[in-house]
Order: sequence, then C-alpha cells, then structure tokens
Amino acid sequence: MKKSIYIILCAALALSSCADLDIEPDGRVTYQAIFGKYKLTLNYVNTCRSYLFDPGFNYANSPLASFCDEAQDASDNANGIVKNWYSGNASSTSFPLSVDTDFWTYYYRGIYYCNNFLSMIVDPEICTFEFDETEKQGWIAEITVLRAYYHLQLMKRYGAIPIMDKVYEIPHDFSSDRRNSIEECTDFILASCDEALATPESSSSVGFRWDVTAGEMKTVIRRSFAYAVKSQAALYAASPLFYEEGGKYTWAYAAEICKEALDECLAHGYSLYATTPPSYAGLGPYDYYFMTTTGTWDHETIFESGAQSKVWQFAGTPITTGMSKAGPGPSQELVDAYETRDGVPVLDLSRPYLDDAHLQPNYNAANTMYDRNNPYANRDPRFYASVYYNGCKRYLADSDVKVFTCVGGNCGISNDVSSTRFTRTGYYLRKFNNPATSSTGGSDGYMPIFRLAELYLNFAEAASEAYGPDVAVKSGVEGSSGMTAREAVNTVRARVGMPALPSGMSQNQFRLRYRNERRVELAFEEHRYYDVRRWMILPETDACVSGMRISGTEPSYTYQRISFPRSTSSDRYMLFPLQQSEVNKMLQATGVNWQNPGW
Repeated sequence: MKKSIYIILCAALALSSCADLDIEPDGRVTYQAIFGKYKLTLNYVNTCRSYLFDPGFNYANSPLASFCDEAQDASDNANGIVKNWYSGNASSTSFPLSVDTDFWTYYYRGIYYCNNFLSMIVDPEICTFEFDETEKQGWIAEITVLRAYYHLQLMKRYGAIPIMDKVYEIPHDFSSDRRNSIEECTDFILASCDEALATPESSSSVGFRWDVTAGEMKTVIRRSFAYAVKSQAALYAASPLFYEEGGKYTWAYAAEICKEALDECLAHGYSLYATTPPSYAGLGPYDYYFMTTTGTWDHETIFESGAQSKVWQFAGTPITTGMSKAGPGPSQELVDAYETRDGVPVLDLSRPYLDDAHLQPNYNAANTMYDRNNPYANRDPRFYASVYYNGCKRYLADSDVKVFTCVGGNCGISNDVSSTRFTRTGYYLRKFNNPATSSTGGSDGYMPIFRLAELYLNFAEAASEAYGPDVAVKSGVEGSSGMTAREAVNTVRARVGMPALPSGMSQNQFRLRYRNERRVELAFEEHRYYDVRRWMILPETDACVSGMRISGTEPSYTYQRISFPRSTSSDRYMLFPLQQSEVNKMLQATGVNWQNPGW
C-alpha cells in the first residue's frame, strides 16, 4: 500500500491518540514522489527543521522569564495565561504554559517527521533520486541531531518520556509503551548526537560541517549544535531533579561530556563575542551581541531562533513608538543579583532576603561600593545591557531622552493594574532591544538557543559539583588543556570586564557565586525557569518576586520595595503536567498512570 502525506499527518499524532489510523490511499502525494525529487525532499527536511520552536515571546506574547523569578509581567491582572499562572490557576486539563502550544504533541510530531525521514531516505524503493552523497549524509546527521534535541526539550519539561526512535506502525500497540528513565533518555540523546558526529566532517557548503558560509545566519544545524545538545543533556541528567541514585550521570561524567563539548567548539574557532560597538550603538560587546544580526563575524552563537525578538513591541517602554505592552518587567531579585563592578555581591547570597516577601534585603557586609540611595551606580556592565532603570538613557546617541520609571515619570510605575503598558516592577527589559527599533524601522536581536557562554557555564557547574572550583579537568579532545570550574566562570566574566572570582572558595561558596553568575549572564534566555527547577530551589525563588517603587524627582529619589506573591512554587510545578486526556488514553492502553506528581 502506498503511503500518503495524509497518513504522515495522522501518524504524527500517534502518541496522542489510540485511534486506528490504517487508512486507504486517496491519491495524495506519495513518499515515492517526495523522495524521488530533490526539491520535495528538501521541503521534507525543512518540515523536520520547523519544530525548532522559536523561543522568546510564545506564551501569549510573553517570554518564559515572566513565569519564573526573572520578571513580573505587566499582564498580571489581565485575563489570560499570565494571571492564571501567578494565581495558581493551573491543572492537567488547562496548564497555562501549554495553552498556546501543547509541547508534548508538538515535539512528538517533530520527532515523527524526523523518524519518517530517516526511514525513507535510506529505503531504495522509496528514495529513488540520486542525491549528492555528502548532502544526503549531512541531512541524515542533522535530522538525527534534531530528533535528539526534540527529546531533550520534552525531557526538560516532562521528565521521563517515551523514547521514539522509529516510526510507529499503523495501527500501533500502545499497551507496550512506557516512559523511559532519565538515564535511558539521556543515553539516547547522547548516542544520537554521537551517531551524527561520526559522519565525516564536510568542507563544502553542504554536509554536516562546522563552518558558516558568508551571508549565512546561525540557523543551520552544524556539528557544534550536536555538542551543545550533549552538554545540556548531561548537565540536566546530573542535576538534583533528574539524577537517579546510583545512575551513571554523575557530576563527574557530566563534567567530562561538557568539557568535550566546550573543547571541540573552542578547537573549531568558537569564542566569546568581543566586538566593541560604536558609542552610539551599544554599551559594550555584551549588549551589542544581543541587538545585532549574527554572521561570520560572530563566533559565539551556536544556534539562534529564526525570528527576531520583538522586545520593542511586547516588552517595550511607553515612549517606544508602536509598543503594545510592557510585558516582562525585570524583577528586583534579578537586579539585586548584579554585583558591583568590583566583583562583590550586593546581597548575602546564602540568605539574600530576611523576609518571605523580599522587602528586607540582607545586604552583604563585604560590599562597600553599593549605595542604597543610588542603587544603579557602579554595577556589573551586564545590568546596564539588560535592564532599563530609572534615569537611564533610552537612545545612546541622544542623552536628552531618558527612561523615568519613577511615579509620574514618562515610563512610570503605575497604580492602575488594569494597564499593561507600564512596568509593575520599576524596570523594563533592555536585552535584545536595539534602541533604534520601533514600528517605523530598525530591528531587535535574535534569541540564542545555544551559545558558547552556556557551554562554559555548563562545564563550570558540573566540574565544581564533581571536584570543587579549583581542580583542573581535561577532555579527550586533542590539544585539550586542563580547566577549572572557576577559570571557566572567569572567562565569561572577563568578557564584560568583571573581576575574576578568587581562588580558595569552598564548594558551597562557589555554588552560590556560580548560580548567580549563570543567572545574570543568561538572563531572559529561557534558562532560569529550568535552572531553579533542576536545582530544586523553586520554593525559595518563586513564592514571590519584588520590584522598586521610586518617588521624587531627579536627582533626589526615595526607594520602596514592593512584593508580588505567587502560587507556583510548590513541588508540582517542577514539571509540566501531561494533558489529562492523553494520560487517560495511556492509562487505558497500558494500565499505568503516566501523569507527573501533583497533577
């Protein structure tokens, strides 16, 4: 029986339906027709690629940062998923973060297409076109890595998941299905990446390669992508939320995998972005990196979202032409995390707040540079690159235009909780925002999915947890030199001119500094939501967030902290729930309740 496109679309939903999908062909395009022509096959490859979900503003045009302690969204009192999340109005039948996209169905559909491609492209009865062998092998490697990446995205959200490494037969016997363990899932992800990396490296514009050709953006799956997937998967598998007692994904094993990934990327020309912008265009390499388009001059980005972020529109300041809402106002907790420029934390990281509402900061007695009456002076450069704060410049080329978030200011915090155009926290998002951008022209930056700084930090975490901050770790990569966890973090800090972390810290002292470093370096890049969960510190971080209500006029201001309680810090929020309708189907088919704890 010839298989048609219609069957492809139906079978993609196999995991979310027990229905018999064995249908007769109806004259639609067959697999033989697809894999018998170059253009149609390439279109199928692009279908597999299309499930590289663009991170950013996907939750009713809010970022994932709005659903963790990075931000308080201005839509907190408007009916919708933000309000439902903050109030704890969530269930397995209506989970706010799955309203726009059911990630379970979404990524398994992508996995289905990948499996189908990998099956058809090597079937001589189906694939009759004489493809360029280098390009064909490159496609196979790329789709194999994509399948691993989609499994990783599911594991991050749902924990243990069924491994889907082949196309389900129609009809499929669901009674034998099970949720594989985290170790089994991670094994599969890493093995898939290694399988792809065994493909000979290509030096042409096609094939599985390292380089990016002139004019090509960082939206091509290259060998570095496979190493980044390995790094993140190993780190997650070793983390407290996912580690299985007695399992092989120890911190030491994760450190080995993360070091290999970092070393391979460094050996093939990757480096932290260090381009100094013109004074009118950016504050430094860090902010310029996030507001510019990548290209051959960018050696940090491993892979980025294919769509430009729209901070100007969905996280804009009220003085930005065309903005529709203020969106995610950076939290006071995030602002407090930025050290002063001498490299000293502002708060005592072991207990940053003395009260549950975070209205009483526990200031670090060792910090002599922080001024409570001028709190935004002398801070880590990444603060200025990431946050619009009271009195800062809006357009770097025009010092007369400033953002005033004080009460009554042009971007002032408002008592009108029904308005979504003004910040709730006293801050606006600057990261990714090109100040020249508005509805009349310009462009914000792209959200990185993987970048080299993450690989440094992944290694630093695994190495420090395994050996402490000052033990050098090597990998098997030719030319690999030993690196300590502290050296990895200091490399990231050096890019922005922050002082190195000192030697001699205990493992716990370094853990506090490392986690803080990861928080500020990767702010608003869709890491923090998962980090606080895999570290199992959600009850400490997400019971509330706070902001700063500023009164007065320049230069005399008074600062009052304000708090926003939430109902999303219990253990059940560690993982997404499966849709209850799917749980019911699998309970009937397997006799096992697949639902995650608490849902």
